Amino acid sequence: MPTSTFSGLRVLSLESRHAGEASKLITSYGGHPVTVPALREVMLEPNPQARSFAANLLNGKFDMVIFLTGTGIRGLLGSLEGVYAPAELRSAFGHVQVVARGPKPVSALQEFGVKPDVVAPEPNTWREILRTLDGRVGPEKLNGLHVAVQEYGVPCTGLLTGLNERGARVTRIPIYRWALPEDIAPLQNAAGMIARGEIDVVLLTAAVQADHLFQVAGEMGIKESMRGKMERMVIASVGPTTSEYLGSHGLRADLEASHPKIGLLVAEAAARSAEILREKHKEQGLDFLHEIGHRMACSTPLREVLRRVVEFAASVVKCDSCFVYILEDNQLVLRASKNPHPGEVDRLRLGLDEGITGWVARNQQPVAIACNAFQDTRFQFFNELPEDSYEAFLSVPILCRGQVVGVINLQNRQPHAYTRREIRMLSTIGFFVGAEMEIARLEEKSSQLSQELETRKIVERAKGILQRELQVSEEEAYLSLRRQSRQMRKSMREIAQGIIHERTSGGQKKSLQ
Repeated sequence: MPTSTFSGLRVLSLESRHAGEASKLITSYGGHPVTVPALREVMLEPNPQARSFAANLLNGKFDMVIFLTGTGIRGLLGSLEGVYAPAELRSAFGHVQVVARGPKPVSALQEFGVKPDVVAPEPNTWREILRTLDGRVGPEKLNGLHVAVQEYGVPCTGLLTGLNERGARVTRIPIYRWALPEDIAPLQNAAGMIARGEIDVVLLTAAVQADHLFQVAGEMGIKESMRGKMERMVIASVGPTTSEYLGSHGLRADLEASHPKIGLLVAEAAARSAEILREKHKEQGLDFLHEIGHRMACSTPLREVLRRVVEFAASVVKCDSCFVYILEDNQLVLRASKNPHPGEVDRLRLGLDEGITGWVARNQQPVAIACNAFQDTRFQFFNELPEDSYEAFLSVPILCRGQVVGVINLQNRQPHAYTRREIRMLSTIGFFVGAEMEIARLEEKSSQLSQELETRKIVERAKGILQRELQVSEEEAYLSLRRQSRQMRKSMREIAQGIIHERTSGGQKKSLQ
């Protein structure tokens, strides 16, 4: 195995044509591959522009032909089979300057028996083509030349603009277009994995892969959450064109292959990913502290605070599930979760004497179990949460002024020895957000009490109206309100508000029901 490895990181490859090779390379460098094709190449058939190009080539109407991809060359020649003899085309290519963007178009041309006159150097982008032509031919000599450009999935606007600016007369030859895979379910699953923080490294070998990933994420309604998670991952790009294009999605490549080859991309990503992630986690911790401080200043609702706690905790310590419990009336209530039990949020309640979670809250100490968590004497099975399917368990208290206000639990399906740093990081989260959670909880309770007081005032006012109009006792007026509430299936407040509104609007007296 290579000396520099991914060390178990989860690596997403969006490569289509060389998916198998990418998966084997990731595995050989110690990564867990997630290989998901992000595109397919659809040949344009019929292709009248390709036939028009061939006819004009044979008639000597071109001075230069620029080939950008090997697939495009093979597709072009395939569309001309049976129409023009290969020998005719080879002879025609001998009378024009043939330019190849890099080794793949060179290889395809050589298969056909054509040797290119100009080959752009690495990193084989349109910029290298223009620079090479400026050096070999001269920008002024391009003026007036008839140049054909074989395109790939989309027009190469940078190259076309550069040629036009130099006075060349450009003819585009589209051969194929890029489309989403016929089955987009794997790509949707990949977008979901990124949004949930289940991917550590993503390898991009074409700019359109990012386009399709974000297109699918947008349709799923998770584009922004996926973008946020990608900022915390390692984004490895095969070359400058792909790196540059990431900017249109608000992202930047963390590393770019020294040569535009998938083998080097994987090798260099394996060597640098761990270091990049460490740096990002440092920045992430600072960003999170700043965000929580900002939320405290802005009185952010408790549910939003808990959502971010779950996201951050699950990104700092890789896990399969994360739960946040809040202490309410001497019970721990599940208030936020990351997989797999969102339906139990706000419903599940644990006593302080129940399970590992209750022990952590009662003793205000963290518990870290690397394997066989269900065999721990403090463990308790709950039907709602089949936690015995998890091997590893990390639980830390959330404290405020020396008092427990909640518990954060992380779980892993496979054995996992939680490091001292992971335990300290999660405990620090508990220390820092404890005050914010307590403030938010007290604000919600205060708001609830305020609403209850306002309801009581409204009900008392309605009771007074009934007492005066109907000459009844306070208890009889209250019983009348309660009876109407039950019969009409409305709250006491709604019934009372109706009575007040009716009387203040000059309505008729209501009799006892």
